[in-house]
Amino acid sequence: MASFFKRLFPGNTPAAEPVNFLKFIGSDMHAHVLPGLDDGAESLEQAMAMIRKMQQLGYHKLILTPHVMGDFYKNTDTDIKAKLAELQIAVQQEQIAITLECAAEYYLDEWFVEKLEAKQPLLCFGANYVLIETSYINEPMRFQDIIFQIKSNGYKPVLAHPERYSYLYNRWEHLVEWHEKEVLFQINLNSLTGYYGPEAKRIAKKLLDHKLIDFVGTDAHSEKQLRFLQKLPLSSVFKKLQELPLRNYSL
Repeated sequence: MASFFKRLFPGNTPAAEPVNFLKFIGSDMHAHVLPGLDDGAESLEQAMAMIRKMQQLGYHKLILTPHVMGDFYKNTDTDIKAKLAELQIAVQQEQIAITLECAAEYYLDEWFVEKLEAKQPLLCFGANYVLIETSYINEPMRFQDIIFQIKSNGYKPVLAHPERYSYLYNRWEHLVEWHEKEVLFQINLNSLTGYYGPEAKRIAKKLLDHKLIDFVGTDAHSEKQLRFLQKLPLSSVFKKLQELPLRNYSL
């Protein structure tokens, strides 16, 4: 009887969720899945639910990047690697075919500068890439000096979600200049869906149009954000995104 009504009223049948549409990216290099370290997954159960969803989206590798901030998230390399090991065991036990690695998302604060000046090792990914972020409102002091120090220490700076920094909304020339000086850009995929608002979407699309995107990431903090990504293959920019020579492919 139920199948009869489904045939009679096909519009009442929920559409199947799109799967594997991010398979062309392969590796997510920005995600807050390690449980209990920051404002991302709070428990192992939440982390595993996110990982299952990310595999469904098409990812085969996740580079997990908890916040590291001197005043808030005082995560050490040891803390991060220990949580990674726990999660790897859980993934193996559930036989999920996905590779997990870790790095960090470093906030540009005094603590980070001290770490650079002391030449302490940073958690990096791929070819010595280091993920960094700034205040969403205020441009960091000595930004160019910090970038120079990162490079001098043998790392390649990757600025997380430049499209979300309000201090850059009307300063396009800053973005162009930074990219020309080898600051790599990672945009959040959900910026292209409008998840973070119209301004972030506008800048993300402009970066896409000018081919100033080096990496894309989910920046996932929850399963809800991952579900929102299902809007992406329906967007007008999806084909253009697929044509980018992303560095994700080499991770």
